[in-house]
Amino acid sequence: MATRSNIGILNQDGTVSYIYCHFDGYLDHNGRILNEYYTTEGKVRMLMDLGDISILGENIGEKQDFNNRVKGTCLAYHRDRGEEKNEARTCSYVDYTKEYFEEYVYLFTPGFGWEVRESGAGYWADLNKALKIMEI
Repeated sequence: MATRSNIGILNQDGTVSYIYCHFDGYLDHNGRILNEYYTTEGKVRMLMDLGDISILGENIGEKQDFNNRVKGTCLAYHRDRGEEKNEARTCSYVDYTKEYFEEYVYLFTPGFGWEVRESGAGYWADLNKALKIMEI
C-alpha cells in the first residue's frame, strides 16, 4: 500500500509549485531524504522538473528502467515510464496548506527549509525538528 505525499516549493510570488509522490511519503523516508538531500532551492526545483514521481530518491539521476530502478534514484512517471508528463502544479499558498488529499505534505521555503504536515493535522511542523523528535 502506498503512503502518498505532495512535495512543494514556495515561489517568490507566494504561490506553491508541487508534485505528487506515490510511495513512501512518511517522515522516515521522504521526510528524511528531503531534509538531507534536497536542501537548496536549485535542487528542489530540479525535483519539480521531473513532474510526478513514484519514488523519491537521494538523487535525481538519469532515465532508467521503471521496473528495475537504480537504488537511491528518483523514479519518475514521465522520464522513466514514458507516461504523459504531469508537470508540477501551481496553486495559492492557502490552497496548498489547507486543501490536500495525501497523507503527508512537504513544503520547502527558500532561505528557511522544509516543513511537513500530516493528513488531519491542523498545523505545519519544521521537518528537521519532527525528524529529531522521532529519534527520541
